[in-house]
Amino acid sequence: MYQYTEFDKQFVRQRAAQYRDQLERWQAGTLGDDEFRPLRLQNGWYIQRYAPMLRVAVPYGEISSPQLRTLAKIAREYDRPDPELLRDAQEKQLALGEVPVPGGTPVVTKLKYGYGHFTTRTNVQFNWIPIEKSADVMELLASVNMHGIQTSGNCIRNITSDELAGIAPDEVADPRPFCEILRQWSSLHPEFSFLPRKFKIAVNGATEDRTALGWYDIGLQLHRNAAGELGFRVHVGGGMGRTPIISTAVREFLPWDQVINYVEACIRVYNRYGRRDNVWKARIKILVKAEGQRYIDQVEAEYKAIVEQDGGPHTITQAEYDRVAANFVAPERKSVRTGADKNLHEIVRADAEADPAYRRWIERNVQAHKNPELRAVTLSFKRLGQAPGDADASQLELAADLADRFSAGEARVTHIQNLLLPWVHVDDLPELYAAARKAGLARPNIGLLTDMIACPGGDFCSLANARSLPIAEAITQRYQDLDELFDLGDIDLNISGCINSCGHHHAGHIGILGVDKDGKEWYQVTLGGSNGSTLSGPATPGKVVGPSFSAAEVPEVIEAVLETYRRERIGADVDGKAETFIATLRRVGIEPFKAAANGARIKEKVEA
Repeated sequence: MYQYTEFDKQFVRQRAAQYRDQLERWQAGTLGDDEFRPLRLQNGWYIQRYAPMLRVAVPYGEISSPQLRTLAKIAREYDRPDPELLRDAQEKQLALGEVPVPGGTPVVTKLKYGYGHFTTRTNVQFNWIPIEKSADVMELLASVNMHGIQTSGNCIRNITSDELAGIAPDEVADPRPFCEILRQWSSLHPEFSFLPRKFKIAVNGATEDRTALGWYDIGLQLHRNAAGELGFRVHVGGGMGRTPIISTAVREFLPWDQVINYVEACIRVYNRYGRRDNVWKARIKILVKAEGQRYIDQVEAEYKAIVEQDGGPHTITQAEYDRVAANFVAPERKSVRTGADKNLHEIVRADAEADPAYRRWIERNVQAHKNPELRAVTLSFKRLGQAPGDADASQLELAADLADRFSAGEARVTHIQNLLLPWVHVDDLPELYAAARKAGLARPNIGLLTDMIACPGGDFCSLANARSLPIAEAITQRYQDLDELFDLGDIDLNISGCINSCGHHHAGHIGILGVDKDGKEWYQVTLGGSNGSTLSGPATPGKVVGPSFSAAEVPEVIEAVLETYRRERIGADVDGKAETFIATLRRVGIEPFKAAANGARIKEKVEA
């Protein structure tokens, strides 16, 4: 992991002290609400439906065990709503009604507190911290080099990457040093602190796109040219929201040392010409789509001026790259087992290997590693009774313990809202499985239907049109049988509570979007979306299957779509595996699935 320098630490501590002064002046009435709002937003503090929401930055997903324990402390001691406020919120949620489950127990949202929430952009959010305690939390975060700086506002947000960065067998180059250099450059950048709209950058270093590059404002893909030189393919103008657009490749090859100069040119042109008169048309994707080649020409001209006239002030020297890269040297990893407990290890190993669930866990939760003696292991935070991506204080502490024992004290927040342990020795897999299963974090569902993405939705977010969590719970409750989940195979199911697409519904093989109709909750269903992975194919937005469905209809619709997949799929391909959902959908087309979805709606209405 990157080790913060004394300058880095001082930077974060001073920002926390500055925020305390701002908060106290606001509380004293010498700083108005309109003046305080941008200051708290720049530190990750939103005011949501019922209470403040804090977004904590986890740059490129790397998080240490002390940081996890600090998040646990915040969850336990600070994420606690006023009882009257919570009671009022619960009454409002109950009034919205239940979501029926075919053959199951109706689901109604039960608002909880005392937990963190992993986001799709590798941040961690808290939903119930009183604003009066916000400065205390900022100082606590600063004690372990964490903060909420630029997790909100119209600025360059958290730099993201692949959770397998630095360890993937298919990696061209480790993207983390470039992520860190970009983070340092963009933090409190004076020119880009008030962009037309928020701005997101992702860096991928592997041949497999595990970062969803096509959906980012700027996506940077490391690769080598014909001469073997390392550089970036630069994509600009991706984004979800009201207008889903896949980014455009504006440079096929950019020398690695020029990445900041070129990114600055891209953002400078956007800052100059991006729309500020309409929030729905302010993202860079709208500018790139509208201007096309003219935008690219402007960027190239700006880049040329930066390099030739200004002398390329942000050219990355080899010395600077080496300084940063030195923080990402792989730790020496040996098995935690010693000769004294060899017999115990053999007993644990034999028990694990005799357990069918262990074999499934190896298949779904354990991934190959650049070091053949190591593996990357995902801890699943997707289970019945817990919202996707939520982790309570005890779970955060358990994850920290597992990271210390099995992964050199390091974990990674994943795009799919789980935690990954990147440095697990092969010999330790049985012990890790036993410990993770005891902690409730070993469910072998990674990549399967119940490993879904969901935003907090209308239960917490003031922007949401509908609830996400009871829909996620209803589907999870319906599909608890592991045999059935394994039979259905790889399926990306993503749920967003509004058009802002925080649940990335556009990129889901099955996407669910909450919409408002006359003050009531309804849901659009999309099919065929992709994040750009090999399994899913090129990044593309899903297609709407018809008019929106009621909350009660959604579980029936999903069941109908999946039954259509079972009927239409090819039983086995050349490898002896059933055709995947997304492959079947693309082979037969959307119409059979659309008819099934709308048939489920008609059935529901007739029975009603």
